[in-house]
Amino acid sequence: MRMHVLPAGRLRMKRSVFDASADREARFELPVGAFLLRHAQGNVLFDSGCHPSVATDAAARWGGLAKVMVPVFSAAEALPASLASAGLGVDDIDVVICSHLHADHCGCNELFRRATVVCNTHELAAARAPDAAAMGYVAADWDHPMPVQAFDATLDLFGDGRIVLLHMPGHTPGMSCARVELDRTGAVLLASDAVTLRDSLDRDYAPRNTWNAEKLLASMAEIRRMEAAGAWVICGHDDAQWRTLRTGAEYYD
Repeated sequence: MRMHVLPAGRLRMKRSVFDASADREARFELPVGAFLLRHAQGNVLFDSGCHPSVATDAAARWGGLAKVMVPVFSAAEALPASLASAGLGVDDIDVVICSHLHADHCGCNELFRRATVVCNTHELAAARAPDAAAMGYVAADWDHPMPVQAFDATLDLFGDGRIVLLHMPGHTPGMSCARVELDRTGAVLLASDAVTLRDSLDRDYAPRNTWNAEKLLASMAEIRRMEAAGAWVICGHDDAQWRTLRTGAEYYD
């Protein structure tokens, strides 16, 4: 199995959204990524990044959320172009896994009309709740007609241990990570926003944009255990780590 790391947007945000000790006006840029897993039983995407339209008019799709997350990328830098660099088109994707349903992680879902969407049951419930918009869920990004496979705690996607989804709540109720087993690279944990920034894992703090801090800290403790056992943890939006990754046509196997 091969794993491609695909650029899927870039955002400018206040540092204090994550770290309460940061200057309230300090801003920084965060990469948005998606992961293409080329399994023998199908092409799988873990997350789909930002919708290309937000590059030119974020408010039209995201509303007030666009004041918090400011896109700093072009439509040509969104997931469809990145996927093409890996030699695939949107109709070649069989499964789209949603780590969670925030707009910067599922924005391109609607493009993958031939795929099955996989998402945690708790996350689907949160996105459908009356306060969903206030919690950062944008229906245009996740509410689509494709079939949905829901899971509760753990899902071995193809039954062979290669792609195993793990419920890691805290950032959101249904936040999920993927443990990917590659032949040469070994175990990789796609942490998404269970570990948005490496700093939070190292210093053991819950970012301010956390649904439940106690649950997130428990999830991070489990992630540290997996890392100690040899898993490579890829964070959700850590720019320093992102700059070290192979992206696009390059891959891990």
